[in-house]
Order: sequence, then structure tokens, then C-alpha cells
Amino acid sequence: MPDISANLAAVRARIDAACAAAGRAPASVRLLPVSKTRPAADVLAAHTAGCTRFGENKVQEARAKASELAGVGVEWVMIGHLQTNKARVVAGFASEFQALDSVSLAAELDRRLQAAGRQLDVLIQVNSSAEESKFGLPPADVPAFARALTPFDALRVRGLMTLALPSPDRARVAACFERVSEVQRRLRDAPVPGQSYDELSMGMSGDFELAIAHGATVVRIGTAIFGARG
Repeated sequence: MPDISANLAAVRARIDAACAAAGRAPASVRLLPVSKTRPAADVLAAHTAGCTRFGENKVQEARAKASELAGVGVEWVMIGHLQTNKARVVAGFASEFQALDSVSLAAELDRRLQAAGRQLDVLIQVNSSAEESKFGLPPADVPAFARALTPFDALRVRGLMTLALPSPDRARVAACFERVSEVQRRLRDAPVPGQSYDELSMGMSGDFELAIAHGATVVRIGTAIFGARG
């Protein structure tokens, strides 16, 4: 069984070192433990070690954990592709959604959130690697998509998310992160009212130091904290 507390300490030390190497303050990077497939007991162990937000891919799994851990003080961040028919569920419990990539989904989320009297922080997902198997928008399409989100008052656009190319070639991985950083710069140069682009959710267990070097403000770490998934 992994020592979650020790693993978290090691990951935090690596984040601090990566920030120092990039000339950034450690507080500028938020660690998001990814608890998908892990039991609620593992979430509790990470919570005891100081974590309050957890990333989940599957709606039903996340909702079950949210129910089991109600009252503990845990917030849930959905980081996986979301079908429109699951928007009602996410609107009921999530505090953040990092994979927004369609206007129809935005409209349904907004409708459900308005009915519930809630708002939701969202990040636009960018397909920075041009892989057909990945969700997200091509970088060139993001500015127009951001403008199309303006009617949806319950959605608070906070920035961008991406999954880099899974490759041992650091230059190719870095290029993915740089593409998203460039999109962020374009959005800041032509801002959309009511939206901010301060958040860049980039980097996972195998590449988060490189993501930090390219401006990541959120790193999504699963395996390095909770161990290999079965």
C-alpha cells in the first residue's frame, strides 16, 4: 500500500524545485491529486496530509465518493470528457470542470447550474498534441470558442487545460505546453469580458516539472501520489 503522505511530501518538494528552477513562487502552482479509481480511504489519507481538492475522470465514481465523504471538506474537480447527459450530475456537486470543449455542453451545464443556483469554474480543454484520440479544441479554435461562452453566466471561465503528447521526447512534450501558453497569451491580448485566463492545467506525474517550466498553474498528479493503478 502506498505511503500517500510521504508521496505527497515528495511531489510537493519536486514542485518547489521546479518552481525554483523556473524562477517562480511555489504558491503559483496548485497541486491537484487525481484520485480516479482510488478508494475513498485514499482520498481521506491525502486530505489528512493537507489536500482539499481532488480530480476525477468518471462522473458516477466521483459522485459516489462525494456522497461517501460528504461533510469532510473535500471539493471535486472533474477532469475527464463529459457527455451532455451527465451535466446535471456534475452541476450538482463539482466545484470545477477542466474539460470544456463544446458549446452544447456549456449550454447544458449552464442550464443545470442556473436551476441549482450554483456557478462552476471551468477550463477550456485544448488538444495541444493534435492526436485524434484526444478530446479538446485545436489551439486555433479556442479564442472563438471562448467568445461563444459569454452567454452562460453560471460558467466562470478561468483558463485552459491540456494533456501533452505521451512521449519520452521532452522537446515534443514541451511543444504541447508551449502551444497552450501561446493560446493563453492570445486570449489575454484580446480579452473576453467576464473571463480570465490565469489558470493553465498542464502536467501529470511524468511531465509536471516540464509543464511548470512552461507556465502551468495546476498540475494533475495521480500515480506519483497514489501509486500505480491496477
